[in-house]
Amino acid sequence: TSRRSRGGREKKKSPVLCIGEEQPKNWFTELQVLKGHFDIVRFLVQIDDFRCASAGDDGLVLVWNVETGERLQELRGHSQQITAMTTFTCENGPTSHTSLITASSDRSLSLWDPDTGNRVQTISDLQSSVKCLLVLERLCVWVSGGEELCVWNTDFQLQCQRQNQSDTELPKNCVAAAVDKEIVIYRLTVSTDSSMSLAEIHRLSDHQDRVRALINVSDGLFASGSHAGELILWDAIDWNILGYEHILWEESQACSQAEIRLAAPKPSESVHSHILAAVGSGLYVYSIRTKTVVAYKKVAHDSNVLHTMLLSDSELMSCSEDGSVRMWEIQDLPLPGEPASPGFFGMWTFGRSNKQTGLPSKKVADVPPHIRTLELTGDLIGHSGAVQMFASFGENGLLTCSTDHLLILWKNGERQSHLRSLALFQKLEENGGL
Repeated sequence: TSRRSRGGREKKKSPVLCIGEEQPKNWFTELQVLKGHFDIVRFLVQIDDFRCASAGDDGLVLVWNVETGERLQELRGHSQQITAMTTFTCENGPTSHTSLITASSDRSLSLWDPDTGNRVQTISDLQSSVKCLLVLERLCVWVSGGEELCVWNTDFQLQCQRQNQSDTELPKNCVAAAVDKEIVIYRLTVSTDSSMSLAEIHRLSDHQDRVRALINVSDGLFASGSHAGELILWDAIDWNILGYEHILWEESQACSQAEIRLAAPKPSESVHSHILAAVGSGLYVYSIRTKTVVAYKKVAHDSNVLHTMLLSDSELMSCSEDGSVRMWEIQDLPLPGEPASPGFFGMWTFGRSNKQTGLPSKKVADVPPHIRTLELTGDLIGHSGAVQMFASFGENGLLTCSTDHLLILWKNGERQSHLRSLALFQKLEENGGL
């Protein structure tokens, strides 16, 4: 087994990475800088195995080939910053086509064809900016959330609307929407004439502060987080509270308030029954099954963590305002470590807040015997600004975006070297040698 330093550098076992050979933990040893944006890049959306779309404060949407780093399309149409972006895959018989939906501060929504770069549909002069987008694939509709909650069909025709904010999909054609301190549950009903309506069926008023994060955990669970550090796990069928945690952390110095951010695992990742929570600059791995923190790192970055991802049962990744992207491995804790709260942390990234006056501090329990630690296996340093987000494409690499206006495509250096050697030998063979 190769040895790793804290910076992720490794002693190579062979000059060529062969199929079936054990790969090192951090193989991102080659990078490619992608230029095209001229302002902060905040969003990355995977279109397919080889394409990704990026967007940010310049109003541009760029489509990239993650194998080559080539810029495939430049989608121009928004006059202000992008506030939300998602993919919309519509099944058409045996074939399917993936489109992009974008929302902007210019109070417009656009549907794009990433294959051609054309804007297929657009909606202008909305009453307010859209802050989140949610696709309900089984109904072939999508939802936009801001000051209003609107349901649209594939032709960008408004089906119904309500006054609300952020939202998340729930079972039984239900949608949960955050409205100040409350969570409102709506049921989307499709009538016989194909018209749709949203009916309010329940209100959850258990938060003491404004709900700032709302997302699915699994088919039967969803979670919400408030600005004061409350985190509630809900049953998505009967709306009962399954877990409650009031998370407080020490303020090392006075700082401006930061929004609560979330880190939602993909459905394929949630089968591991772990949720990764970032609290300030710390990382906590929470087990849904045991309702305990099974691994943690109290200070994982020098600044607040902005985005996280569970790669497997034992590996995860995070990026931060400090400009770094870090890779972690869950390992046994050889010695007693720092205490961690055993309560439910959920999947939220809580920025530090000044709104803690008068709130009771939570007693920190002793470290349970089953607790483990997060060992740093790689530190990807390339951006000069805060890393807003990253998207993993497996063996094709990792794409990161930042406030420095750049995207960086991180590659497996040994694999890329091997591919270049194969291409060279193939070219020589075609030309009959030197």
